[in-house]
Amino acid sequence: MIIDCHCHAGPGDGLSGPWDAHADLRHYLRRAERAGIARSVLFATFHSDYTLANRAVARIVAADPQRFYGFAFVHPVRDRGRIARMVGEAVERHGFVGIKVHRHDGRINGEVCAAARAWRLPVLYDPMGEVAVAELLAQDYPDVNFILPHLGSFSDDWAAQLALIDHLRRHRNIYTDTSGVRRFDLLRQAVRRAGAHKVLFGTDGPWLHPGLELHKVRLLELSASDEALILGGNFLRLTGQE
Repeated sequence: MIIDCHCHAGPGDGLSGPWDAHADLRHYLRRAERAGIARSVLFATFHSDYTLANRAVARIVAADPQRFYGFAFVHPVRDRGRIARMVGEAVERHGFVGIKVHRHDGRINGEVCAAARAWRLPVLYDPMGEVAVAELLAQDYPDVNFILPHLGSFSDDWAAQLALIDHLRRHRNIYTDTSGVRRFDLLRQAVRRAGAHKVLFGTDGPWLHPGLELHKVRLLELSASDEALILGGNFLRLTGQE
């Protein structure tokens, strides 16, 4: 079963770009089905109220729970003091299985990590190239698993991506995903040096083509067992779905 661990969905309430406007899944789902992607992890686009945005995502997940998983998006600054409550609602009421944070909103903090620890959830945190935070996350929260997507930098910062590979190798609880990684040789190097068990398949849908993102993993020409880890096994293990 192929699982896309990184897909946005539902309403945004800004108009600065697709990332904070409505994320329509219609084209994505058609393309994902053709590619053979069976399930997708959904989280909100950027939003001024993540409680509302998470509830909108929850409705999408509830409409087809065999197709979707949900992650709770939280703002580490604006939601300060209520993150545990937001995550609790997402888990207990909506069945979400992880937390999403983005440095565009604010740097990850102890409150987010404490909520992840309390609910035993992985955190998908986009550091926007500030991958040195992996050292602190691994040191201070060794019992929480962190996925730093895009090999650490969607903006193609190869130096940050190289640095993240070292963190993947050294820290048991630091992972990455394949979404939007344009430097194929760095993706290959991440799998070779850190191991297939540290890399998850993601597409950054609905904006990137899921078939194209999946083809990058196929081109790695891995063993069947290693490819299966990246394409779903690692996600199932990290979220306790095995």
